[in-house]
Amino acid sequence: MRYASRSALAAVLILTTTATAACADDKTQTAAANGNPPIGVDFPRADTDFWTSYAKYVPKFAGELGINMMTPTNSQNDVSKLVANTQALVSQGAKAIVMAPQDTGAIASTLTTLESKKIPVVSVDTRPDKGKVFMVVRADNRAYGQKACEFLGQKLGGKGKVIEFQGSLSSVNGRDRSEAFGDCMKTKFPGITVFAEPTEWEGPKAAAALQTRLAQHPDIKGIYMQAGGAFLAPTLQVLKSKGLLVPPTDPKHIFAVSNDGIPQEYESIRKGEIDATVSQPADLYAKYALFYAKAAVDGKTFQPGPTDHDSTIVDVGGGTLEDQLAAPLVTKDNVDDKSLWGNQI
Repeated sequence: MRYASRSALAAVLILTTTATAACADDKTQTAAANGNPPIGVDFPRADTDFWTSYAKYVPKFAGELGINMMTPTNSQNDVSKLVANTQALVSQGAKAIVMAPQDTGAIASTLTTLESKKIPVVSVDTRPDKGKVFMVVRADNRAYGQKACEFLGQKLGGKGKVIEFQGSLSSVNGRDRSEAFGDCMKTKFPGITVFAEPTEWEGPKAAAALQTRLAQHPDIKGIYMQAGGAFLAPTLQVLKSKGLLVPPTDPKHIFAVSNDGIPQEYESIRKGEIDATVSQPADLYAKYALFYAKAAVDGKTFQPGPTDHDSTIVDVGGGTLEDQLAAPLVTKDNVDDKSLWGNQI
């Protein structure tokens, strides 16, 4: 009887799952038939506060824009999962796909396949090295590195030592931020020594590098974190363990600038633990990624130039268009600005 009961239960579960899937498919097909084609979204990861915030904004703006959004997938920082998720979304009827490939060199063949199927792609936060996309929704990541360099250079008076936690150099973001920061330091602040530490966007690697460099160079006076969501907590832990988590008025203070604009960074700025961050607009990434995906399905086109939302569309080469959204530097002077997305969640 026990085995018969389990078999019966399994049959019921299979029937229920099949019926649920059929209902979901029916809803998708009905929405598509009513002129609202389904749009697929893949989240790149869920292990940083920035991407967690982005994931919360997506369904909000999908509702506001009247988008028939499919159940999002998550590729967990794995390009092979992104490829598989994309294939699944296409098989389920996606007419456009929003993605944020973390390995920007390994997604080209998938983009070629999607182009052959006439399925437009909007790339968020990162720009694929090859392959066609309808629009890239991104801030100017070279400006991130430039702003961080100028902030630290001025705070250190053009002299001293700085450690930089580089993001993954397989990502255009990691390359842009690293190249801009390095170029700026060499040109504007040649008296500052930069220890560039590759981290692959992983907090433990940044913490280990900071431990090592502080042991070798206890006179380090600046830190550049290319992603606060990944690096803030481990950095603060290391500084606290060494008695260096002190306010800017203390001679032992190490000036730190970050990238992301998450609430935790703002709180650290208010406390005087870090000094600045560049606010990467998680809310606008979600809003305009979906906006352009819908526009692509509707057959709309865009040209380089200013937009109606305080950004600029630029041709970054080969006809690839990138909407470069605003990303302001946040310090103690404007950290309480209510217009910053990090103060709205």
